[in-house]
Amino acid sequence: MRGRLAGLIFLLSVASALGDDAGINRIAQNEPASQDAVQTGKSAQRPDAQRPDPQRPDMADLAVGDHWTYDVKDEIAGTIVLTRKFVVTDISGGQIATRVDVVNREQSGSIVYDGHWNILRDGANRYSPNSGTGIQSPLKLNAEWKTTADEVNGNNGNVWKIAVSSRVTGQESVTTKAGTFDTYTIETTQAVRNTKNPSGSAQIMIRTWFSPEVNHWVRRNFLRRVGGLIVSNETIELVEYGRKDAQ
Repeated sequence: MRGRLAGLIFLLSVASALGDDAGINRIAQNEPASQDAVQTGKSAQRPDAQRPDPQRPDMADLAVGDHWTYDVKDEIAGTIVLTRKFVVTDISGGQIATRVDVVNREQSGSIVYDGHWNILRDGANRYSPNSGTGIQSPLKLNAEWKTTADEVNGNNGNVWKIAVSSRVTGQESVTTKAGTFDTYTIETTQAVRNTKNPSGSAQIMIRTWFSPEVNHWVRRNFLRRVGGLIVSNETIELVEYGRKDAQ
């Protein structure tokens, strides 16, 4: 597997191991910044049960400089393999641009999302209409959504057909190094087919714990199968988040 950030493993990608230059972030990212919040700066509504600690930053109203840092754990090997930081660099026209840095390494990339954390662009990869792996609001128990998408790599012309199905399965309190958060749990399944190489197709199971307070997931697990066999099992977990310091 070779992604556009050399040496990185599958993290948020619907098919990072399906071909060269496949990208590392094809699956992302429930009630995030709503489309209105992205376009007008209005705060997204959080459920009544979500009452953030007043000493913690309120991230519902997305802003440039917002950031989230995650440890990436290889569940098969049982080790933390790297730490990645996502920073919002621009918000314009319903799009959220982020820079993705690998902590303590000179590696970085960029991902563009829509207002519901669906990926629009990830390096050379373009999604039409989007990756389908974001969030649909309002989040509520048993809410479901499905979509199909095309992913095209502008460098090598590879095309993937993606079918995505998601369901909100519950609410949980989750504790990480960043704190304790009330979250929605979302189960997502993906069928990814490489139109040039059907043998490279994959099935991906994603479990997301999304916190409206953090405006992002605090934990996400990706279990990927090729030919019915597990080839990777990784979890990202929030270790730090915040806003840009006031000037």
